[in-house]
Amino acid sequence: MSTSQRLQKLEALGELGQWAGAQIVRLTVENVQLKTQLEQAQAQLKKQEEQLEQLQRQVHRQAAPFRRPANQRNPHPMRPGRKAGHAGFYRPKPDHIDEYIEVKLECCPHCQGPIRDPHPLVQQIEEIPVVRPRVSQLTTHQGWCEHCQREVYSTHPLQTSRASGAAAVQLGPRALGLACDLNKAKGLSMRKTIAVLDAHFGLKLTAGGLALLLQRVGRKMQPEYEKMAVQLCQSAVAHADETSWWVGGPGWWLWVFTTAQMTLYVVNQSRAAAVALGVLGKDFAGVLVSDCLAIYDDLNALQQKCYSHHLKAVSEACESHPQHGEGYLLQVQALLRTAIWLKALQEGAEPQRFELCLKNLRLCAHALLEHPRAQVQEEKVRMRLWKQRDHLFTFLERSEVPATNNLAERQLRPAVIARKISCGNKTSKGARAWQVLASIAATCQQKGKSFIQFVAESVLLQPTRAP
Repeated sequence: MSTSQRLQKLEALGELGQWAGAQIVRLTVENVQLKTQLEQAQAQLKKQEEQLEQLQRQVHRQAAPFRRPANQRNPHPMRPGRKAGHAGFYRPKPDHIDEYIEVKLECCPHCQGPIRDPHPLVQQIEEIPVVRPRVSQLTTHQGWCEHCQREVYSTHPLQTSRASGAAAVQLGPRALGLACDLNKAKGLSMRKTIAVLDAHFGLKLTAGGLALLLQRVGRKMQPEYEKMAVQLCQSAVAHADETSWWVGGPGWWLWVFTTAQMTLYVVNQSRAAAVALGVLGKDFAGVLVSDCLAIYDDLNALQQKCYSHHLKAVSEACESHPQHGEGYLLQVQALLRTAIWLKALQEGAEPQRFELCLKNLRLCAHALLEHPRAQVQEEKVRMRLWKQRDHLFTFLERSEVPATNNLAERQLRPAVIARKISCGNKTSKGARAWQVLASIAATCQQKGKSFIQFVAESVLLQPTRAP
């Protein structure tokens, strides 16, 4: 082999060695990268397994659904109880005394020695007497009136039904009122209601019997419910809200229409504007307070949209905003908060000065909302308020109108709790009875009246009279 051939061979071997070395280096780097990715994947998998175990433990822990995560708890919670300087509270003295008892102290109860300077210590003890149902056997009579050409009956104030035979054992008016109060006003389930009636009052019912009883009472109180619906249409301010409901299955809606003096519940399969229009009527002249659901927009001319929902929408937009709302969104938030602050000063303010402040507020709102925004979150908030610009300051123009829809949400809350406890209603008859009795129970509470007494007076049979 010549020298030149040997040199060529050595050069070829050198190039091969360089290539092989480069491949080794590349494979080594890839191996290190794969090991790093494997370690990261294993660490992530371990973290996910720990989270899964934690979630599984929370599922089996009774308080878990209502507990906030540790990172969301207030590190400095307020001291429980009333604030310093709050007026004290104690049980009021009873308005009557049924029995006077005096226990004298003539000698020491331990050594029987004499007592010096005895003086009285007075207490009033309120005790519940042992309750035993008062049973009356009622005999009424039925006959034929030749003049009226009809069957006529004698009646008694305790009578709520003319049923006889197997259904001759009836509950009296106050017992019916108590059953309705426990189930509809106090929110007990059917089975807990019959358990309380049995354990504390000796009244025995079945769940099915109670359901039929409530339906019967609901039918008798339907005229009062319709009367309330008429009063709602004539009110100066009405609040409206809705939530999902259950009547033998999903797909139903519970509507609430409320004022400061009354509440009307409506169970319907539709969430359309026609339901609200059917309740309030086409000529509703009051102010409708609601959230920004589109179905309410064209129901009437005077409206007020809930400021709590507006502020929540602005806060959510700030969270996803690149600068966390700095600039435009914070200006909109300040505008809304200024309007609420101005409402707090409305009662004692001079009318002319208040109108000047309101005029300036309108000008600021127009300047903020008139022109479109390039940023997505800002434009979303702008469009929300621009759409409601005619209703933005109704609560400042009318002193009786609040800034939020808190009243409707408060009146809806007991219904939501009832839905969680009893899953709504099983039948449409039960739904009709529920809306009537729950409406009257809530209205009695608002007016400070006894729901039990109201039911008792409503279920009494009226004497039969000739036409």
